[in-house]
Amino acid sequence: MTDLPITAVAETTTSATDPGRTTAPYVPMPPTAARAVTLIGAVATIASTFMSWTYTEAFPGNLTIDGYPGGLQVLTLIGAILTGVVALGAFGVQGLRWLNPSRSNNSVLLLALATLGTTWYTVIDIAAKLGGLANLNPGGFVAFVGALVLFTGTLALPIDRHPADPDGTEYPELGRFADNATAVRGLRRLRALRLHHSELKVADPRKLNPWLQRLVIAAVYAIGLKILTFGLATDYSDIFLGYLILVAIGVWGLNAGGLVKQFQQLTQHNKRFAATVAVIAAAAYPFAQNNEHWANLGVSVLIVGTVALGLNIVVGLTGLLDLGYVAFLGVGAYTAALVSGSQFSIWSGVQFPFWAAAITGMAAACVFGVLIGAPTLRLRGDYLAIVTLGFGEIFRIVVNNLDGVSGPKITNGPDGIAQIPDLSIFGYNLGNTHSFGSFTLGRFANYYLLMLVFTVIVVLVFTRAADSRIGRAWVAIREDETAATAMGINGFRVKLIAFALGASLAGLAGTVFAHVTNSVVPNPYVFSGPVPPNSAFLLAAVVLGGMGTVSGPVLGAALLYVIPEKLDFLSRYELFAFGLALILIMRFRPEGIIPNRRRQLEFHEDDIPAPDTPPTGDDTAPTAAAGA
Repeated sequence: MTDLPITAVAETTTSATDPGRTTAPYVPMPPTAARAVTLIGAVATIASTFMSWTYTEAFPGNLTIDGYPGGLQVLTLIGAILTGVVALGAFGVQGLRWLNPSRSNNSVLLLALATLGTTWYTVIDIAAKLGGLANLNPGGFVAFVGALVLFTGTLALPIDRHPADPDGTEYPELGRFADNATAVRGLRRLRALRLHHSELKVADPRKLNPWLQRLVIAAVYAIGLKILTFGLATDYSDIFLGYLILVAIGVWGLNAGGLVKQFQQLTQHNKRFAATVAVIAAAAYPFAQNNEHWANLGVSVLIVGTVALGLNIVVGLTGLLDLGYVAFLGVGAYTAALVSGSQFSIWSGVQFPFWAAAITGMAAACVFGVLIGAPTLRLRGDYLAIVTLGFGEIFRIVVNNLDGVSGPKITNGPDGIAQIPDLSIFGYNLGNTHSFGSFTLGRFANYYLLMLVFTVIVVLVFTRAADSRIGRAWVAIREDETAATAMGINGFRVKLIAFALGASLAGLAGTVFAHVTNSVVPNPYVFSGPVPPNSAFLLAAVVLGGMGTVSGPVLGAALLYVIPEKLDFLSRYELFAFGLALILIMRFRPEGIIPNRRRQLEFHEDDIPAPDTPPTGDDTAPTAAAGA
């Protein structure tokens, strides 16, 4: 066995929870001193937020007031407090251990990194926007140094390390089997499994009182809603970028400490309650922020997220690459526009009730799905992708030419169908503003609540279909169509059902989309364009969020909508940003932000699923969907 260097041996210790896992600091320092430096850095960073960071109000957030944090100072304050209390939990302080269930310092390190990133970004942005470091007050320098001290202290804490490669350095048994890849994977899996179960022994949240479990779930969703509205409420891209840094790395840190896994166990143990609370939290969104612009963004996210869920059946569950899926959204939108009483419709005297228009849109999209799928689904891979891409372009060209000149007058060509009337459901006109006590719901807030109902219905359809016999057949086709066919699965029939169901869900969302926009034109229904929805946007939402999951496409759609909206400088580089995000996801997290358990195990063999959630199932719990 190769000997480790003397310095590494001196700094490396054995984990208390698992003898096969080692911990080692990145910066050599006595453990007591490392803890002291970490806490001193946290206190200094917290104190700096109550000091003035700059002398002028020209920088967003007004950082000129002593004793009252504002703007990005609030984010630094939250990050420093969270890092401090999680560090105390990792140090074994009674009453705070639940914040760090794994007793690992990795979460402390990542939270300190989030605080450092937000603080240094703020200081550098002040210097860049105002013309140099001379524009910083003493509080800014204290924050800069305090965050650095905090991060340095966490680097000196023992950090959990994963087992080394099978060269025999740390694990001689791996070295002996280095030539046998199967044996190496098996030994790694056993070590990961032992580590997983040792961490679970620290605390099991499912042993809490049932009512306390429900209280924790409700509190987490309420905090999540508050965090969301805080980020949307800011009008400055500077503050939002700092918010992204803190939230992204902070969630990563809490996940490293095991807190996210424990919350997932709670929601799995209380599925119905968690799903109900998640829907209530989502419904509270228009009440939590009284802004029609963000209500419009919310309904757009739900529409695109719902369409992405339909695409997720085709791409995520069945494994078929569809590059023209936005056409089914267009079919539903045009169908609803034709039968909803618009004076520009060829049937201007016809006005279906909304439920009838929605069913008609779904049926039309389903028919188109079957007509396109029947002759093409015998193709595989790139050939199928090319055919679906062609269908998307054919749809746009056809509706663009049905103007009475180049073809029959049905869609009015480039002018589209305008003045689609607002919906009225049981006498409640969604186009009007309604007051409920001190709350006011505008037009887009009304449509947001309507679309939320449809999203819940689509989630239920997706989860029931994925857990059914046909859903298991979809997964079998995705994994190996030849093997699935040999086992008696009718691959063509199964894929056609997936295509038709996915098209129907997109058509349903299209019927609401037509009423929200008040008009339907051919321009949005392209493969790629500056304005969503388009096929590339939908596919990016599924891949970014996590294929085969419920919450993944909704989260992906939200991120792809909100981030360009809040960061103005990305508007000119939107497609470049999409491409870069997909490259980073494919490199570092190919299973997506919210992974399907099966795909996660395929990409990361050492990842072990939680108890009571076998790796053969898909992550299709409705709780995750609503929580996103």
